[in-house]
Amino acid sequence: MSTHNMTEVLVGGVVLASALAFGVYASQSTGWSRENGGYHLEASFRSLEGVAVGTDVRLAGVKIGTVTDVELNPETYRADTTISVAENIQIPDDSAIVISSEGLLGGNFVEVMPGGSPFYFEPGDQIEDTQGAVSLISLLVKFVAGDGSE
Repeated sequence: MSTHNMTEVLVGGVVLASALAFGVYASQSTGWSRENGGYHLEASFRSLEGVAVGTDVRLAGVKIGTVTDVELNPETYRADTTISVAENIQIPDDSAIVISSEGLLGGNFVEVMPGGSPFYFEPGDQIEDTQGAVSLISLLVKFVAGDGSE
């Protein structure tokens, strides 16, 4: 085998390995991969802007799960959301769930704000205390327009 053919085989292998690595990364970042273990909780948001299946669920800045399903409720016009939480994480049943931003240019994530209850959510429970995403554009428009109370 000539060195020209060997070079082509090596370059082809590198391209194939890169494509495989990209495919694994894409499946994990879009939520196609299923996490083993954990339990599901439900929440309903007025606005779920910037959140999709695969978005991180964090508690105190630490990833504890992901968003596994998002559907529009045709009766309430709210975004019904299912999250998966790691099995070893217990969330007090008076906790809130909020759509937070990573910064001015960062993406959104789902943040769990723990309560102080001695009782915990069970798999399939509904988190009642929710706060949807705040639109940066609407905040800027309100700031520029002023509130009229001078």
